Amino acid sequence: MYDMNKIKAQWAAQKPGLDTEPMALIGQIIRLSAQLTKEMNKTFARHGLNGASFDMLATLLRSGPPHALSPNQLLETMMITSGTMTNRIDQLEKDKLVVRIKNSNDKRSVLVQLTAKGYEIIDAAVTDHVENQKRLVEGMSEAERTTLNELLQTYLAALDHE
Repeated sequence: MYDMNKIKAQWAAQKPGLDTEPMALIGQIIRLSAQLTKEMNKTFARHGLNGASFDMLATLLRSGPPHALSPNQLLETMMITSGTMTNRIDQLEKDKLVVRIKNSNDKRSVLVQLTAKGYEIIDAAVTDHVENQKRLVEGMSEAERTTLNELLQTYLAALDHE
């Protein structure tokens, strides 16, 4: 079992006067992120997906009919390189979850569109994902979730300004 107080005491014994409070806070956030990722990946795997494929398919689904975006539009919503994007599209196309279609607004470009199979899979996966996320936060009250969300938004905004 992970005992932050024990870890802080060990640091205090080895490095008296060292303020380890930031280390403790960031350590907790990293542990939380790892646990949440592990639990969410289980849901994605039940649908034959991973986090990356879920993200791309969910982005197409939430874009609304015809569930098609250009690779550049997809890149705007994801923090990946264009090469990584191409590889993801290629894999999803190989799995018959997306197709590349001609962009009627720009004959030189293509759109990435969900196939019927892709739509069916991501529609079910999103539903399961939301239910899983509800389960993952049910240990906190609504007020606690709101407060934590506000604190994290403040923290992320401060980091974004650096």
